[in-house]
Amino acid sequence: MKRIGMGLIGPGFVGAHHIDAVRRLGFVDVVAVAASSEESARRKADALGVPKAYGSFEALIADPDIHVVHNTTPNHLHGPVILAALKRGKHVVSDKPLATTGEESRKLWQAAQNAGIVHAVTFNYRGNPLVQHARQMIASGEIGPVHFVHGQYLQDWLLENTDFSWRLEPEKGGASSAIADIGSHWCDLVQHVIGQRIVEVFADLTTVIQTRMKPTASVEAFARGGGAREPFAVHSEDLATMLLRFDGGAKGTLSVGQVCAGHKNDLWFEANGKSASLRWYQERQNELWIGRRDGPNGVLLKDPSLLNDAARPYAHLPGGHQEAWADAFCNVMRDVYSSIVAGKMPTADRPPAFATFEDGYRAAAIVDAMLESHKRGGVWTRVEALAGVAR
Repeated sequence: MKRIGMGLIGPGFVGAHHIDAVRRLGFVDVVAVAASSEESARRKADALGVPKAYGSFEALIADPDIHVVHNTTPNHLHGPVILAALKRGKHVVSDKPLATTGEESRKLWQAAQNAGIVHAVTFNYRGNPLVQHARQMIASGEIGPVHFVHGQYLQDWLLENTDFSWRLEPEKGGASSAIADIGSHWCDLVQHVIGQRIVEVFADLTTVIQTRMKPTASVEAFARGGGAREPFAVHSEDLATMLLRFDGGAKGTLSVGQVCAGHKNDLWFEANGKSASLRWYQERQNELWIGRRDGPNGVLLKDPSLLNDAARPYAHLPGGHQEAWADAFCNVMRDVYSSIVAGKMPTADRPPAFATFEDGYRAAAIVDAMLESHKRGGVWTRVEALAGVAR
């Protein structure tokens, strides 16, 4: 198989997982990383075993040995990095959210389409085998038409006023914090699984910790520690509740928060259909709960021999051997890079875990609608996104 050169811009917490995932594919060479300075990039490159280090994203993108650019920079840099990569004809894998607004995300999607390159957004929960199993169950009519979807995504890493992240700074993270960071994951996942799009939202957003003590030096995601700090007034939400309407007639509810003690990465959703219900819980991701009225409820354990045809390629270990977050992330990269190797554009048929810039744009449009709903005092607000077929 042809070897592919990968370059990573922004080697922080999630960047290391991008590198780990592509290395596991076996046909991708991690060529270089770029950070805010050559010194920082060299330190990261040495720690990750990467040969080249660049002090700017422009220098990395210009490297002829790099065919795919992974963008894990803060949100406000997504646009400049992506557009620079497109001008060089490089394929792009971007962390979510694609951009800080729906309008910028739409422009990036259209620019990527015009450039004729492969473009992807890392909505990595699609890569779990039981997520794909649930998706196929719904698509085949096994649980009947879905009429209600509910769930949450709760964390506690911003619970204390000394917890801080660039995601709380509007000029870096955008107007939204919690719903753009983790709510976008839930929305993409649910739309992907049930095959319906969110078209209207009713949102109530809250800033629980209105003043935080910001470190004077930068810190990585989830990092704690001392050092000098200064007060910082927070205007983005750290807690949110939403009502949802889908284009297929389903209704939904969603709770999102990053100030909920004891909740580490507590994402779950439940889809209720005419014949049965399905619930998937990320922190127990090798289980899928199936609920029935006229028969026994049950739990399907991840086992390739028990999965449907759509899900089986995403399970790589026998039953009883647990697969986790990093494995699902690798599944997403496998779907993306298989399309690159095959020379397929995102407009062509693609594996289901492969989310494109179009999906990133639609998620950003949902976030915009939630912000607008809250700004208007909590009213139903339509998601302004171009029409299309749900993936």
